[in-house]
Amino acid sequence: MSRTLVHRGPDSFGEFSDGNVALAARRLSIIDLETGDQPIANEDGTLHVVQNGEIYNYRELRHELERSGHRFRTHGDTEVLLHLYEEHGDAFAEQLRGMFAVAIWDARRRRLVLARDRFGIKPLYYRAVDDELAFASELRALPRGEIDLDAVEAFLAFNSIPAPLTIFREIRKLPAGHVLVWADGHADLQRFARPAPAVEVRDDEEAELVEELRSRVRDSVRAHLVSDVPVGVLLSGGVDSSFLAALAADESSEPLRTFSIGFEERSFDELADARRVAERYGTHHRELVLRPDAALLLPALAEAFDEPFADSSALPTYLVSQLAAGDVKVALSGEGGDELFGGYYTYAADLLAERVGGLARLARPLVERLPSSSTRASFDYKAKRFVRAAHLPPLERHHGWKEIFSPDARAELTGRSSTSGPLELLRARYRETEGVDPLARLQDVDLGVYLVDDLLVKTDRASMAHSLEARVPFLDTVVTNLALALPRRHKVHGLSKKVLLRKAAAPLLPREIVRGKKRGFSIPAAAWLRGELEPFARETLSPDVLRRQGFFRPEVVGRLIDEHVAGREDRSRQLWGLLAFTLWHERHVEREPGEAVRPEVLVER
Repeated sequence: MSRTLVHRGPDSFGEFSDGNVALAARRLSIIDLETGDQPIANEDGTLHVVQNGEIYNYRELRHELERSGHRFRTHGDTEVLLHLYEEHGDAFAEQLRGMFAVAIWDARRRRLVLARDRFGIKPLYYRAVDDELAFASELRALPRGEIDLDAVEAFLAFNSIPAPLTIFREIRKLPAGHVLVWADGHADLQRFARPAPAVEVRDDEEAELVEELRSRVRDSVRAHLVSDVPVGVLLSGGVDSSFLAALAADESSEPLRTFSIGFEERSFDELADARRVAERYGTHHRELVLRPDAALLLPALAEAFDEPFADSSALPTYLVSQLAAGDVKVALSGEGGDELFGGYYTYAADLLAERVGGLARLARPLVERLPSSSTRASFDYKAKRFVRAAHLPPLERHHGWKEIFSPDARAELTGRSSTSGPLELLRARYRETEGVDPLARLQDVDLGVYLVDDLLVKTDRASMAHSLEARVPFLDTVVTNLALALPRRHKVHGLSKKVLLRKAAAPLLPREIVRGKKRGFSIPAAAWLRGELEPFARETLSPDVLRRQGFFRPEVVGRLIDEHVAGREDRSRQLWGLLAFTLWHERHVEREPGEAVRPEVLVER
């Protein structure tokens, strides 16, 4: 199991066994380089801990524990977890500020305690079968078993697989903000944290909120820079990562390292914006231009993601992580800014639909006739999405903006009709925020599902494939406590998005970036699949391959490719998902699982 995860921690290896219990840890040395190897035991050896992640308030917690009489033998954050557990029991995780997946073996009570951070930044998989529990940071370390068809259904809807599902029936994800206690052959799952929108919103003056937000993000960046090795920033050219880079440069005693990616297709190339920030703050800046080499890039992604995953921005994230890993072991990333502060076009569409949903339905026949473009976030793509879902109830409408395959399309593709649709996972989250502002409820669904099971999965796997730790300063309670209490007008106003965040960042950034469109490491998939990637897509999704795997009807897939190539419809997200699933199946099901392979696919300009 440990060997399969060497890419997550190539610096050292440790293990512990106690009868029928064993723990192993792979370490990426970032804090306490000399004494921080895991597993770590308490004073009398009755507790052992392994951890993936970073605890940003470990120094404060350590001081409190030392005042209570606890003695420490190491200087890092992991040992704090043991003494915190001794002091607070299963509630220890409530005290933690950071990103973590933790396992504590309590030999006295013969129980194992697993915990995952409140935002789901770090992954934790477990398999509880026949009175045996196995857990790991990635699926590749666990026994496989049968594929879960409900998970396939969810994947086709979302292009990722939401917790607690995994692609395998016997394995589950520990949900964000949960503790699992395993004792006497049974698992008890408890939620210890649930970030949620505030019922009572802040009504302070805007100028005060702007200053407070800037101060809180600075505080978080300062905490996320704590490291005994160099830290960089993955710089997309958008306001989120640029804001982090500006603050990190101010807080760093040495020139900050920044890393960016661009494309030959102009509507997707953001290197110029990233360069403006790098020049303003004198960072050591590296960048690369991406060209579609499918034979290398897509199999590399299938290798890194050991569960079907089809967010196409994983590809540039994978490559910019490889670029960064040549210089640093830690990089800051801007995940969470859109969900917390209202950064998506879908939020503006949600508000617009409240007023014109009925009219949009009347306009649909005309909009559907628009030809399909290959440019980024094209008008025809957004217009078609809008008119198809604007008349639906709020949650269904919001999902409709982003849905990959509709229920009818899934049934046609697979030949199966689902008894429990994936949308129920979103409804369960949505029901928990009854009585809150309608837009905040939809942001909360994205924060708890899309962010956790898509964006954070993407960032974790793409970075850890190159032994790079990605840290996400927006997902810190110092920042989220304010963001979750903001009224709607400070997030989305008309077509303006991230209103307060942009004002907080404005003094630190060039005007073009503060006022610019949403950025992110997205790719020109539609153009690629009509050009260089078309032969690869047809070969990978050939009828022979699809029949061998047995999940998707070849004639339906062939029609999707033809529609996309002909320009009748943008099917790039559906085709990317089918490519991702098929390549994943070839690598992780049809072949024996083993250590991750790290192909060299980087071309730097």
